[in-house]
Amino acid sequence: MNARTDIQQHTRTISQQLAAFTTSLELDDVPQSVRERAKHLMLDSIGLACATLDLPYATSTLAAMQELGSGEATVFGHRQTLALRDAMLLNGLLIHSLDFDDTHARGVIHSTASALPCAFNLAERENASGADLLTAYLCAMEVSTRVGAAAASGFHNAGFHPTGLAAAFGCSLAAARLLGLDEQAAQHAQGIALSMASGSLEFLQDGAWTKRLHPGWAAVAGTTAATLAKHGYVGPGAPYEGRFGLYALYLKTPIDAANLALATSGLGETWEIDGVALKPIPACHFTHASSDAAIALHRQHGLRADEIERVEVLVPGATIPIICEPVENKQKPSNSYDAQFSIPYIVATGLLRGRFVLDDLEPAALADEQIRALAARVVHVADPESTYPRHYSGEVIVHTRDGRRLAHREAINRGSADKPLSNDDIVAKFFDNAQRGVSRDQAERICEAVLSLDRQPARALAATLSAAR
Repeated sequence: MNARTDIQQHTRTISQQLAAFTTSLELDDVPQSVRERAKHLMLDSIGLACATLDLPYATSTLAAMQELGSGEATVFGHRQTLALRDAMLLNGLLIHSLDFDDTHARGVIHSTASALPCAFNLAERENASGADLLTAYLCAMEVSTRVGAAAASGFHNAGFHPTGLAAAFGCSLAAARLLGLDEQAAQHAQGIALSMASGSLEFLQDGAWTKRLHPGWAAVAGTTAATLAKHGYVGPGAPYEGRFGLYALYLKTPIDAANLALATSGLGETWEIDGVALKPIPACHFTHASSDAAIALHRQHGLRADEIERVEVLVPGATIPIICEPVENKQKPSNSYDAQFSIPYIVATGLLRGRFVLDDLEPAALADEQIRALAARVVHVADPESTYPRHYSGEVIVHTRDGRRLAHREAINRGSADKPLSNDDIVAKFFDNAQRGVSRDQAERICEAVLSLDRQPARALAATLSAAR
């Protein structure tokens, strides 16, 4: 029995079910509301990419990719082109760098930041239609989010970034779709991706840049895996549930059958895009409800820093290692990335400034002595009433020096599936972000091209994006 015949014996594995779904999916099978939401998620991410073009990590990554080689693949907002996989890596970084991109709540994964670069750059190379690009993107989104959801936050708990892990599998199937792979080859692509999925949370300790690479690297891994499968390369048949599969290796505790079923339950009936949350503020999703609670207290009471004795923040217990620890780092963020994952800084900013925007991540804002002093008086508590991971709740309790106790709770984070941003909200956010890097006229052309994607060739969108600067 050869390797391929052996793999065929693995009936009804997760990879087989996902391969069957993605290789047979047609855009007409997808509800119109889901298609429209998908295009708006793409628009949101492209706006973020435009806002990031001139930031240090973007320019250094571009220089590194140019040194590695050349090619004709489009980089969002740039006239420069790169080799296919290098463009995917950079496009993923541009989307994800501000940590302002979408997140699937159950999967805790930044899915568009990998799905879009993979589908866009490969569709551009293959001269695919915009409808094919959109279908491939939907395949990646459905698979990545489900693979992440099955882990039930276990990837984070084990020190891995779910985007780098789960998204590699979604991208392998988006690429398989655009490369015309059959069901068996698409199954192999997922097996190959198992050896490429990666992403460490060590960046949380010192604000390192590495997290920004994870979505684009997942796109690279998925595309590489699918291309190998296209040429007959054999991958493991049970990359998810196998003895040394994804869930056996990347979780601290064994996964149960109910969670495992989430990877395939309701395929083609329940669309996970409906569970993707959009970010109203540029910080980790886990902080949003607490930020809004702090801003609400500012508006209600207009407190000064010297009036506040201490602040308690109730957050979902599972998020504490990410947004509250180590305490010293969180109370004194040394860079923008530290700040985006810091409950003390974000809550202090909301209480004193009544906002949390990109300008609050600038060096001058991080050095504000009043904010830093108040952040040092912020403590965290596990929220016993949180409905995490469905919602990322937050409650802020301010104890004033004159003995008052002022509290505000946000049980459901704004932007989540149960409290969503509208498509009009997303368009407004796109223009706010895109105009940090391109003109209003250019932003309007990009918006029109993205929202009409399914009626034009993929290369038409590429031409609009490459002409943006």
